[in-house]
Amino acid sequence: MFDFNLFDIKLETSLLGRNFIYLVEIASTNTFILDKKNKIIKDGSLVLAEKQTKGKGRRNRVWYSEKGLNLNFSILITDKKLLSKNLNILNLGVSLVIANSIENLYSVQTNVKWPNDVLINNKKVAGILLETNSQGNSIEKLIIGIGVNVNQTSFMGEFNLEPTSIKLITKNNIEREKLLAEILNNLEYIFQKIRSNPNSVLTDWVNKCNSIGKRIDVNQDGKVLTGVFEGLEENGFLLLKVKDKLNKIYFGDINVE
Repeated sequence: MFDFNLFDIKLETSLLGRNFIYLVEIASTNTFILDKKNKIIKDGSLVLAEKQTKGKGRRNRVWYSEKGLNLNFSILITDKKLLSKNLNILNLGVSLVIANSIENLYSVQTNVKWPNDVLINNKKVAGILLETNSQGNSIEKLIIGIGVNVNQTSFMGEFNLEPTSIKLITKNNIEREKLLAEILNNLEYIFQKIRSNPNSVLTDWVNKCNSIGKRIDVNQDGKVLTGVFEGLEENGFLLLKVKDKLNKIYFGDINVE
């Protein structure tokens, strides 16, 4: 079970995670926040579930996670200043925070994969799903869904990218409470950077990505483009050089050749 005393000792945020909703089992933490009947409205609210029966990833993929072993949580953002910023950069910033938090705590090399995966040894250890609720042209709320493979050591099914966990890499049982607090502490810091200097977040992300400069395939719903990953443009979209033409990629799954 989750040790709230240990988590609270490590948490240094002023906002994120201060309103904490703990659930043993739920369909999806993102969906739980989006459901108006649950009345989750406070900025920075966090919902953590020990098990999700309908956990989801990007492009409606299923996110499998064994009960009580990992971190499956969502954060509500309603701050207008943050919501007015580019959500692509925010997405990249969240993946960067997770990668750096794991690396700092457990001394393992991590990398980020465009647009929102965190890797160890080229295997997926964490993923992110952003969902929004809008009124007209204005985003009213943003839900940041995060899944981190912490103590799970076996994974069933077929995967677009082979999974791993922190325990598999370190051979140690991981305190989820300490990791969650570290992620939230670093998220609050990077949100400030996104408000004030979003370009620095892009630079940090590029430095954390080991596929820049390599030939990659980009699969866009069955259409595959092959070229060199040149980097990111100012809004966080991927720049793919195909022959002598530089293409801006807005979505897709990438694989290094």
